[in-house]
Amino acid sequence: MPKLREFGPNTTADDLAAVLASDGAAILRDYISPEVTDRVMAEISPFINATPEGRDDFTGRLTTRTGALVARSPACRSLVADPLLIAAASTFLKPWCARIQLHLTQAIRLKPGQPAQMIHRDRWAWGTWLKGIEPQFNTIWALTDFTRENGATQVAPGSVDWPDNRVPAAEELTQAVMPRGSVLVYSGAVFHGGGANQSTGDRVGLNITYALGWLRQEENQYLSCPPEIARTLDPDLQALIGYSMGSYALGYYTPPLPPGAGPEVVPPQHALGHDAVGWGLPNADLAAISSRQSGNES
Repeated sequence: MPKLREFGPNTTADDLAAVLASDGAAILRDYISPEVTDRVMAEISPFINATPEGRDDFTGRLTTRTGALVARSPACRSLVADPLLIAAASTFLKPWCARIQLHLTQAIRLKPGQPAQMIHRDRWAWGTWLKGIEPQFNTIWALTDFTRENGATQVAPGSVDWPDNRVPAAEELTQAVMPRGSVLVYSGAVFHGGGANQSTGDRVGLNITYALGWLRQEENQYLSCPPEIARTLDPDLQALIGYSMGSYALGYYTPPLPPGAGPEVVPPQHALGHDAVGWGLPNADLAAISSRQSGNES
């Protein structure tokens, strides 16, 4: 059976990005303290307990999936904006984008008796049309111990280059067994899936994922965290969840005001009360755009 490489809390962003490029997944062991884990669980447990179970086999008929965690949990915000993982996600994804964005926040609870999930790629959220790029950098934070018995995530290390129709054999899979407070870090291309919970307790993980800034997000952050809530967040987190331009001309809007009552073209952060001056791409990106052949767009 293959094994996942493990790193300690003092690892570097470059190390994590490199192992995801080759293996597709790794474990960041004992990354957050029991106190932080307790705080996260205390804030999101009422929402988890009120969440109905899935209605199909893929989402899990004995699984609950709870979102909108940026709006609901201050403790989750610190995990979403974790400096090491943001740096690793940026290093891993920046070859294909000007900026990264938050793609999904979801607390996933596997109840006892939940069968193993179908092995899949998370990048299939966009179908199978994206070729030659990696769109996603993903994390699952263990809020309970992840064991073989309670459904620790199954992963096929090294599967990042497999064709989409490849079905992993049992001997090609391993499980992300890790103690509470650890993090499974994995790419959008690696084959994986939730394990079977054959224990008597819940397995709870926090799925926080990042994507290329020019792609549609799986969790619509503008509805999960609307402007009236987003205004209260740190500016870096505002930009990360999507209140920023995805590229030079991706994401602007026009406030629907009476004639002459407002601007015509502003970036998303304008909805949060920020000045719209200087909202384009960095000069290097503008230089790259200007060097292309003209006549493609007007």
